[in-house]
Amino acid sequence: MKKTTVVLSAALALGSLALSNASLADTGGMESLRGAKQLESTNKAPDMAKNNDSDVLVERNYIQQPPVIPHEIRNYRVDLRSNKCLSCHSWERYKESGATKVSLTHFETRGGHALADISPRRYFCMQCHVPQATAEPLIDNTYQSTSDLAK
Repeated sequence: MKKTTVVLSAALALGSLALSNASLADTGGMESLRGAKQLESTNKAPDMAKNNDSDVLVERNYIQQPPVIPHEIRNYRVDLRSNKCLSCHSWERYKESGATKVSLTHFETRGGHALADISPRRYFCMQCHVPQATAEPLIDNTYQSTSDLAK
């Protein structure tokens, strides 16, 4: 009886392993952004895309979209002690640098009260603003801007 139980347990364990491996191999025709490579394999990371460094403002695609950053920001320091972005985009410096000034909305609390300095919730620029890379889309993009939809 004991031998039969051990044999049955081993058979069940092997059967469940075979079923789980078969279900992992079946992708249902889907392919991930990794391509057809198995998760267990080691892949070389793709090269980082170059940032759009034209300093030309990129058109926004929807209402309230934060502007994208049209220049390189690698090694910009933005922390509690320093914000490199404000060396050009602050209200005191934007004219001499030719940069876009920080929006008035960045000087308000959640309740809409005006502040003399940038609101702490808006201080870390890269939470909303990102550099625009000159990269091909990873997947087909069917997005339509609001102006296209209005036509």
